[in-house]
Amino acid sequence: MSSTTRDPYEVLGVGRDADETEVKKAFRRLARELHPDVNAHDPQAEEKFKEAAEAYEILSDPERRATYDRYGHEGLRSGGMGPSFDGFGSISDLFDQFFGQAFGGRTAGGPMAGADVAVQVSVDLADAARGTREELSFEAVDVCEHCHGNGAEPGTPIETCERCGGAGRLQAVSRTPFGQVVRTVDCDVCHGDGRVPQTPCARCDGRGREVRVRTLEVDVPAGIADGQRVRLSGRGHAGEAGGPAGDLYVVVQVRPDPRFIRDGDDLVTVLDVPAPQAALGGTLRAGSLLDGDVEVELPAGTQPGATITLRGKGMPVLRRPGRHGDLRVVANVVIPRRLTREQRALLEQLATSITPENLAGDEGMVSKLKRLFHA
Repeated sequence: MSSTTRDPYEVLGVGRDADETEVKKAFRRLARELHPDVNAHDPQAEEKFKEAAEAYEILSDPERRATYDRYGHEGLRSGGMGPSFDGFGSISDLFDQFFGQAFGGRTAGGPMAGADVAVQVSVDLADAARGTREELSFEAVDVCEHCHGNGAEPGTPIETCERCGGAGRLQAVSRTPFGQVVRTVDCDVCHGDGRVPQTPCARCDGRGREVRVRTLEVDVPAGIADGQRVRLSGRGHAGEAGGPAGDLYVVVQVRPDPRFIRDGDDLVTVLDVPAPQAALGGTLRAGSLLDGDVEVELPAGTQPGATITLRGKGMPVLRRPGRHGDLRVVANVVIPRRLTREQRALLEQLATSITPENLAGDEGMVSKLKRLFHA
């Protein structure tokens, strides 16, 4: 593998002051995204993982990290600290070296859990408030329907692997930052199973698994917020050798609604109020998300930006049936335009009758400015 020229901090998405725990956490998160089961369709997955592994190798070793911080990649190469992946045969070997059983590894011939799958679904805010059922399609690794997962053409025998003698494992020597390491890896012929089909399945090429498009319906619960996930256990990639399937994570994207702004479980909307109505007060109607138009009691002398709160008219609280946030109605006091002759005469009569006492309030100058800027 040629040494990466990208900044290892950039590759792992960490800051230059990241400690050992942050570096390790970032690498594990990135490695899960690049797992070969998840990216079987991506020919670049192996190189992407090797790049992440090299970045981790640099940043997790204090000596290498210090050398890189001072001299960059050239300093590592000239100091004999280049990447140490020459002894690895495949991306699976790399995963074994870094994680062992952490990614669903198995003993020879034993079961291996399938990887998780993440997909995205978009819903309207109204659907997020009521709850909805959405159909989605995605690619996932499934057991091959032709060979039922054993990797052999139906009716043909499966034989003991000659390379590993049925053990499923081989010993290999690799060079690491800590010197020569003897390790046990999956056999590169039987891939840890200990057996090989005499005639590999023509459909899956002997792998026992294939990528298929799945279509299913998912229930999106009422009250879900943008970016939250719905987990469907056992709906991810199929496991190997009888191992359990991974999980499916549905990431919900809630589309904005032009009528409302969501603030936690509360909804905020704007109600246009004619200036005379704001002065007189009264009952107006405002739209809500679940109950249609609702009545809003406007107190006399309502000022621009005043907020009237309607309890329990907001979003449902996720997984707490019967509980709702509030609907906050912000009064947008509108000055009438394009007046008729009669309306102008009435307003002129009103204007001449207003005295400073009519305009007096309890607010000081600072409070007025804060309210106006907030509005």
